[in-house]
Amino acid sequence: MTLTAGTTMKLKLAREVSPYGYFMTDGENEVLMHYTELVGHRPQIGQFYDVFLFFDSEDRIAATMKKPLIQLGQVARLAVADIHPRIGAFLEMGLGRQLLLPLSEQPELKELRPKRGDEVHVILAHDKIGRLVAKVAFEEELAELAFHAPTSWHNTWVEGWVTKTLKIGSFVMIDGGVLGFGAFGFIPADERTRLLRLGERVKARVTFVREDGRVNLSMHQRKEVGRLEDSDRLLAFLKERPNGTMPYSDETQADIIKQRFGISKGAFKRALGKLMRDGLVTQEGSSTKLTEQGAAANAAAASASEESAASKPGAAE
Repeated sequence: MTLTAGTTMKLKLAREVSPYGYFMTDGENEVLMHYTELVGHRPQIGQFYDVFLFFDSEDRIAATMKKPLIQLGQVARLAVADIHPRIGAFLEMGLGRQLLLPLSEQPELKELRPKRGDEVHVILAHDKIGRLVAKVAFEEELAELAFHAPTSWHNTWVEGWVTKTLKIGSFVMIDGGVLGFGAFGFIPADERTRLLRLGERVKARVTFVREDGRVNLSMHQRKEVGRLEDSDRLLAFLKERPNGTMPYSDETQADIIKQRFGISKGAFKRALGKLMRDGLVTQEGSSTKLTEQGAAANAAAASASEESAASKPGAAE
């Protein structure tokens, strides 16, 4: 029998060696279990115990009674406990020690790499020299664990963890709750409000439930809700501009709109359209400006806000 790091084995407690701990055996090989790795009552010589095998700080195989959050070949979502800029991310694996997710397993762009507190779906594996290491779990591994999203999810907001992020969009494993491990989701690039890191927690709206049980997601509100919020944002922006004018219109390039306002050009045009229909703004070539009605509406809103603040208890008299 081979003692394999990353696995749980039932081994016999062969002998105690003070001040180190106990030697466990499979009948052919022995492995040390330090006193610090005990759980529960004092073990008895000759009894069999389930122990997890790992490599200690000196790269020697060792045993522990502690229960890991992941086993060799398994998929689990592990929290990022620490970051080393030249080595990678260290993940909490439930043993009081951490598991390395090497830089080679992470996105090339630094801003897309996980940070402390993020949670990454990984597989426990061996590196080239046999040490335990985490590898990012991809679609083929996660698909076996995912459940089909119910159609009732349509137009609801869900939360999950980013499993992969690309120029075309980001893949998300949505929380499973009582249903299971999770459901697959995809946020297209134009439905993201910003770039998303690997392992980042994200909240998004289900825009479509596919026949295969996967879902399309958006970080934007529904158009009728988002239009109101976006138009209010544009009005507030214009209020702060000299002469109530901004150098943006429906002729402005989409990437400039995205960078300046954090919304798609389609959302920008919908918000502008509403403001123009309400008579609050007008467009002149590549610029947009407040109308007299729009300026008056902003002034009225500002006055109402000041009156409300003044009427609160404790306001200066």
